[in-house]
Amino acid sequence: MSQPPALIAAAGVEKIYASPRGNILALAGVDLEIRDGEFVSILGPSGCGKSTLLKCIGGLEAVTAGRITVRGRTVVEPPADCGFVFQRDLLLDWRSVLDNVMLPAEFLRMDLRELRPRAQELLETLDIGAASGRYPWELSGGMRQRVAICRSLLLDPQLLLMDEPFGALDAITRDELNMELERIWERTRKTVVLVTHSISEAVFLSDRVIVMDKNPGRVAGIVDIDLPRPRTLEIRETPQFAAYMRQLRSMFEAFGIMRKAAA
Repeated sequence: MSQPPALIAAAGVEKIYASPRGNILALAGVDLEIRDGEFVSILGPSGCGKSTLLKCIGGLEAVTAGRITVRGRTVVEPPADCGFVFQRDLLLDWRSVLDNVMLPAEFLRMDLRELRPRAQELLETLDIGAASGRYPWELSGGMRQRVAICRSLLLDPQLLLMDEPFGALDAITRDELNMELERIWERTRKTVVLVTHSISEAVFLSDRVIVMDKNPGRVAGIVDIDLPRPRTLEIRETPQFAAYMRQLRSMFEAFGIMRKAAA
């Protein structure tokens, strides 16, 4: 059976940053395709260019060479119908939780009365509805990130770009938000591109994992994750999950990024 056409395509992508000590080659020769409705993780160590690649896909950074397209159009600005979630929640502390979620509608001068019920519904879905009138400075890190996710979903984008959104959270909160994200994806089947440095998170959430090496950043391999959905945290205890963990870990060992376990 033929695969659906790519929603996102990168061909020969290169990104160079200028610095006082000379140019820095952040990405080189990146080729990849992401299909509509896929959940794809970009996995790699710090400094491999995974966040830079995500920003290029999202039109927040311009490529130096090559081309990225979304729905067949070359990316020169943030694509329409695209939501962003970053590692920092970027909430405005002087606005209520509900008003923070409403920001995208305000920027686009949309009917706020029409969208306010949806904003509250999203907060309820992510189990933070009772905090809609509170302020971000009153919330825990996990609660703040839930608000940021709600904000990114307000306009129901079909493409969701997430740059290590759970990296600063404790393990229990991270597990909770992984489960929330899994449930959102199961219900909506949005195209999600998640940047992470967690092998376990990438295996748990993804249909495919794009593995990146560094110096310069490049796609070193792509691993298909064939685990049943919907997924619960118990799947992490299965032999299949452990096998994917070993496969990805061995790739990083081959790059010299991780040490092999002692015999």
